[in-house]
Amino acid sequence: MTHWTITFIVLAIIAGILGFGEIGSASSYIGQAFFVVFLILTFITVIIGKIKVSH
Repeated sequence: MTHWTITFIVLAIIAGILGFGEIGSASSYIGQAFFVVFLILTFITVIIGKIKVSH
């Protein structure tokens, strides 16, 4: 589970750099959307990992 969390964090950082920079308007929106999606997936994997560890 930690592997997925690290993967999603790295992808969120890359998408944030590309999305919030001034690369292009269309790619900027796509990068911002990916940033949000990967952050949500990161939080989900952290929560699932904590639930599995506690049981």
